[in-house]
Amino acid sequence: MTFKAFSVALPDLYEASIVELQDGLVKGYFTSVQLVKAYFDRIEEVNLKGPALHAVIETNPIAISQAAALDDERKEKGSRGPLHGIPLLLKDNIATLHEEGMNTTAGSYALLGSVVPRDAFVAAKLREAGAIFIGKANLSEWSGMRGKGPNGLSERGGQTLSPYYPNAHPSSSSSGSGVAMAIGLAAGSLGSETHGSIVYPSSRNNVVGIKPTIGLVSRSGVIPISSHQDTTGPICRSVTDASILLNFMAGPDPRDEVTLHQPGIVPDYMKALDKNALKGARLGVPRSFIHNIKTIEEAFNSSLDVFRALGAEIVDPADFPDTEELLISKAEKRVLDVDFKVDLNKYLSELVNVPTGVKTLAALIEFNEKRANLDLPPPFYKDQSQFIQSEATQVDDAYFAALAEDFDLGRTRGIDAILAQFNLDAIILPTDGLAPGPAAIAGYPLISVPLGFQPDDVELLPATPSSVYTQAPGLPFGLALMGTAYSEFKLIGYAYAFEQATHVRLKRRAYDGAIPRTQLTDVMSQI
Repeated sequence: MTFKAFSVALPDLYEASIVELQDGLVKGYFTSVQLVKAYFDRIEEVNLKGPALHAVIETNPIAISQAAALDDERKEKGSRGPLHGIPLLLKDNIATLHEEGMNTTAGSYALLGSVVPRDAFVAAKLREAGAIFIGKANLSEWSGMRGKGPNGLSERGGQTLSPYYPNAHPSSSSSGSGVAMAIGLAAGSLGSETHGSIVYPSSRNNVVGIKPTIGLVSRSGVIPISSHQDTTGPICRSVTDASILLNFMAGPDPRDEVTLHQPGIVPDYMKALDKNALKGARLGVPRSFIHNIKTIEEAFNSSLDVFRALGAEIVDPADFPDTEELLISKAEKRVLDVDFKVDLNKYLSELVNVPTGVKTLAALIEFNEKRANLDLPPPFYKDQSQFIQSEATQVDDAYFAALAEDFDLGRTRGIDAILAQFNLDAIILPTDGLAPGPAAIAGYPLISVPLGFQPDDVELLPATPSSVYTQAPGLPFGLALMGTAYSEFKLIGYAYAFEQATHVRLKRRAYDGAIPRTQLTDVMSQI
């Protein structure tokens, strides 16, 4: 989508791709300064004003000067590559240099003003590539590990809302990143996932999310839940944009030991973008894992004909051999409870300074208890049940048994078993529902691409008064592709082929009041 201005066609920032924006920067149609200003104005329009989507917690106070420096560098030395001068948003659990002026808080006042030792590894790699971090995206506070409360709610950021229906649920902890991408508040974004937190908000907000294999992308400098399940990943408007970010994010990091065991050189994921990638592929459908509402299941079933038309062979059903055990196992809960305490205490201990004095999970609980009676901005919730459960845990034999059970159910008798039994290249199913589970406990990759939208006559739920609607007219939903460890290249190819054949994202825009109006021409016309 483009419009004519200044005698050239400029990208519409609602849909503009990283490739389009970089092309405009290279050709001198606009500058990174103008691009950053345009995105700032778009954030200003809808974040706290108008629909009040609460997608962004804070913006970078020196982003414009950083953009100016990158514009000058482009003139003097040329471009660093596809991310030179490109504005991105990072989830507010991904550390950025303290001197830059942004906080890294997981949405909590407990870490406001804390000093991180350095950029998170993924942030450092993207910054080196020339990206500009224009802000921090809102999230479920502590990535949903505080206690009971709606997803997308944080003390600092308020309640994130989907832009596809007023007061609609944004789905899972990387909600700000998903919402921001849906309506063009930046060129690309990063989220993080432990169990669904990249793919769920990607599904709900009509965008693409890639949850990489544990070990492909470093977690150092990212506020953790679990060293066994956490990963950062891109959330973007297209498979191409997500692949560009993944290219720069992936790689070994001495501060994250699991990344040192990557199998060989990280591939160029841009080379996976092949419209014919599905020819000859065998894809399995785990029917026992599909318990969605009628509209989603019907759209998914129709998508199988698209896959077949693109040359794929569909094996349906192709159920997990250990389906029942996967559905009832409590092992993941035990592992996450223990890991959160251990990994968060380690992260907090490495901070250079924490003005609140919160350096352990126990201190965090105490900090929140002392603030429980304060008149905090709504909708604030006081529940700390998950914190308290985690604090009471310890690394013991039951923990190691649960970890072994996770790997057995998710890998040995789960994803790897179904792939081998049915001679599959990948597994496909609707994103919403149970899709993230096996990949979460296995540490295997998962990609979500747009699949469809709820019909206009769908029932609004919950029917009783609620802060957010979980079902509403026009809410998007996605399709997930799952594979074995380090199968991202293959999965990206399949996702790209499906995306290019269907272009589902373009079939419905956000509701009118949630769409920012500012475009590049508005900024360029300012004196």
